[in-house]
Amino acid sequence: MSESTLTTLAQNIQEHFPGLIDRSTIANAELTVELRPEHLHDVCLTLRDEPRFGFELLIDLCGVDYLSYGEGDDGWQGPRFAVVYHLLSIANNQRLRVRSFLDENAPLAPSVVDVWEGANWFEREAFDLFGILFDGHPDLRRLLTDYGFIGHPFRKDFPLWGNVEMRYDPEKQRVVYEPVVIAPRVTVPRVIRHDHRYLVEGGKTNG
Repeated sequence: MSESTLTTLAQNIQEHFPGLIDRSTIANAELTVELRPEHLHDVCLTLRDEPRFGFELLIDLCGVDYLSYGEGDDGWQGPRFAVVYHLLSIANNQRLRVRSFLDENAPLAPSVVDVWEGANWFEREAFDLFGILFDGHPDLRRLLTDYGFIGHPFRKDFPLWGNVEMRYDPEKQRVVYEPVVIAPRVTVPRVIRHDHRYLVEGGKTNG
């Protein structure tokens, strides 16, 4: 989309939703609009149904954790969590990104499953990986992790090695959960070969 097309779309959205759009930015040939979560559902519904917008497709929905985003004193100062929607209008040949920042202590957004049915598993994934709750979702369960999984693995404060490990115990004949044990890693070669591949000048071995 051209810069002028994006600017016109941003102006149309601002005019259609007076006081509801907190910020509009254009970067890398993409338009992003930001709004508060309490306005998300109604705005998304209008973006789908209003002919001059016509965003009939939800391409993607994802969570974002801005913890430790940026560097030094100029690092991220805004809310930690956000939910982002990527929309496409085939009829009008235009794209839009909608972003809403959430309360860090209770990251909650309204479900848009009744607006775009494809949001169902996207919202479940954001709940599973980031702990974002979607009010009104018909079946908000974990999607990618195990039912007994602890925490949300895409949060930046989640340990890389996890909290527990799962394995099948042949004696108990069932799956068991145990604290993660990190074995020391050996970084030196375990086998040193002395053959022609390692010979250097003078007949000495290399390594």
